[in-house]
Amino acid sequence: MTRVLVPLLAQPPARPIGGAVLTLNGATMGTTWRVKLVAPPTASPAALTARIQHELDQVCAQMSAWEPLSDLSRFNRAAAGSWTVLPSGMAQVLRAALDVAQASDGAFDPTLGALTDLWGFGPSAFSGAPPSREAALAAHAPDGWRRVQLEGDRLFQPGDLRLDLNGVAKGFAVDLVAAALDRAGARAYLVEVGGELRGAGAKPDGQPWWVELERPPAAEDQSPRTLVALHELSCATSGDYRRFFDHAGRRYAHTLDPAAAAPADRGVVSVTVLHPNCMLADAWATALTVLGPESGEALATRLGLAALILSRGSDGLEERLSPALRAMLEP
Repeated sequence: MTRVLVPLLAQPPARPIGGAVLTLNGATMGTTWRVKLVAPPTASPAALTARIQHELDQVCAQMSAWEPLSDLSRFNRAAAGSWTVLPSGMAQVLRAALDVAQASDGAFDPTLGALTDLWGFGPSAFSGAPPSREAALAAHAPDGWRRVQLEGDRLFQPGDLRLDLNGVAKGFAVDLVAAALDRAGARAYLVEVGGELRGAGAKPDGQPWWVELERPPAAEDQSPRTLVALHELSCATSGDYRRFFDHAGRRYAHTLDPAAAAPADRGVVSVTVLHPNCMLADAWATALTVLGPESGEALATRLGLAALILSRGSDGLEERLSPALRAMLEP
């Protein structure tokens, strides 16, 4: 069985007349990127590739915890009581992250840097064993995001506050690439960075950018394939099968629950969110994972988010489709 999702559009998508679909690719953020587009007549593939790579390199230079000289790393090392001037892009991402933190009651928290390292999902060396409960609680206080003081592009370091923007930076990178393609004159493209996607316009034959929503390995035989037409739409997926470690017969996934100071453990296998903005799709996929299937579905319904939540139930995997997602289903 295959389901098809088609968003409602206020106007038909831009459709280039003639031209071939080019595929460009490269590496970034420890993963890969790929762009399919109908290139403007005056743009060369080499120039477009260089422009895309430049935008992605800027995100790493600003927000990577793996880069010791990044703006994020610089802030995390800053002395208590000091102010750091952030690049405008990083300030934009942090403001969006704080908005999602507020709306999700802290299920999304951009201040998990120390906890991320402690659980082995950051750049620091890891023993391979879960930290003690005491160490985890000491690494992150509940509502750590409320300690963030951002005034314009200036960020205050109250002491021992460590940012982690991994739950939102990749989506922002997708949006940044899309904006660069818009400025280059491209009107039809599909951008993908590490599995997060954004589509605009239509192919020369009038077809949309069809994308199959990511399914966890455990769901291959238990849930239907879902195709979505990415018309001016982004797609982000958070899954417990992407990054994890096993210890003493138990699996620990990389999405951390700020309230528990530990990997989220509410039975969610994956969450996919469709949203016009990939940065917000990325952040909300993480937040709904932390909230769990029932609370996540309730919040997605209340906020009008298009979300597909896959969780473990007593009889196998269970699906929850938010009303906004159901509204896209083709009859």
